[in-house]
Amino acid sequence: MSHPTIFALASGAGRAAVAILRISGPDTSQLLESLAGHLPDPRRASLRRLRDASGEALDQALVLWFPAPASYTGEDAAELHLHGGPAVIAGVAQALTALGARPAEPGEFTRRAFLHGRLDLTEAEGVADLIAAETGEQRRQALAQAGGALARRNADWAARCATLLAHQEAAIEFAEDDLPNDLSDRARDGARVLADTLRAELAKAHRGERLREGLVIAILGAPNAGKSSLLNALVERDVAIVSPIPGTTRDIIEVRLDLAGIPTILCDTAGLREAGDLIEAEGIRRALARAESADLRLALFASDVPPDASTLALLGPNTIVVATKSDLALTSLSDALPLSAHTGQGIATLLDLLAKATAARAGNDGVLTRPRHRAALTDAEHWLSEAANAHHPELAAEALRAAIRAFGRLSGRISVEDILDIVFKAFCIGK
Repeated sequence: MSHPTIFALASGAGRAAVAILRISGPDTSQLLESLAGHLPDPRRASLRRLRDASGEALDQALVLWFPAPASYTGEDAAELHLHGGPAVIAGVAQALTALGARPAEPGEFTRRAFLHGRLDLTEAEGVADLIAAETGEQRRQALAQAGGALARRNADWAARCATLLAHQEAAIEFAEDDLPNDLSDRARDGARVLADTLRAELAKAHRGERLREGLVIAILGAPNAGKSSLLNALVERDVAIVSPIPGTTRDIIEVRLDLAGIPTILCDTAGLREAGDLIEAEGIRRALARAESADLRLALFASDVPPDASTLALLGPNTIVVATKSDLALTSLSDALPLSAHTGQGIATLLDLLAKATAARAGNDGVLTRPRHRAALTDAEHWLSEAANAHHPELAAEALRAAIRAFGRLSGRISVEDILDIVFKAFCIGK
């Protein structure tokens, strides 16, 4: 089925020196001929005067023509490198609409690339992640994904599973022929090995997901323990109100921070104490909930007062203990990091500790970056284990077929229509 020809601005909105407008679809060549006079040579930039149907000049632009299938979408496609004024962009868009093209929906270019086999679903997700990348490590992970790192691994796993299924089917269908009598055993042993491979990959899955989504660090402590001052010191700007009045922070304040390439969200929370009113009680409830869900916790104790019981109760795994206001007094906590937001003492040490702690929980050493990936491989691992332990060849074959379907869901080549909208709606217009 032929898709309508679409267009969209692929560069940023607003006034700029150059604006790139993309076109894709079956009528692209006719649109270019109408606008630019005749088609340029494929994949060679050509300077052309663009005119609308009435002959009025719209712009002098660089025109690039990408005949199918050698284009991003796999369709006939083009790019118009226009002057970036809003009037120029609007004029060209109006001319394209008059010629029968329509504005693209979010993610429609990449969706067409998927539908034409130019990339699989994991690569499309990598493109979306690359657009959204905020840190260097996120960029590296997204580039690997968009470049087919997971697609290649998944294709290898699926091919291995298909080979195992072929052996198992041969053992069932041609049992009386002159075939090796251990084909079923080979298939079960191979399924066991492949299941072990997937379990090892799944063990690293959360690292890729956390790198993509960002880690949450909750700053906890009693009123006036220095939580807001520490937040401001870590991000090097005043984002939270600092006051000697206890209970200044009532709600959670979130700030994003790049820690050695790992995206993190620092959360300043309400002081932990017996609440004085309903609003403060709700703030404390939210602070405790954030402490429960956070990847890391900073438990703050002011050095000039005894440690409070509410914060002591939160100590445990994934918690870094910090003794604030170290310029005023010595801490009584032996395992606490002395720190002063006023003098800067301990800030660099804390940042180093946080960088190491976040790197231990997030990283691009795996290929799974989304819960969808983990769910599909978990399903595949389950069915491979079922095949390895099946008591009847027919049951092993059916389990292997189910594993292949799980690999297909990961790539998007099988049972994909129900998840396409979820994947592509996060794209920006023009991509």
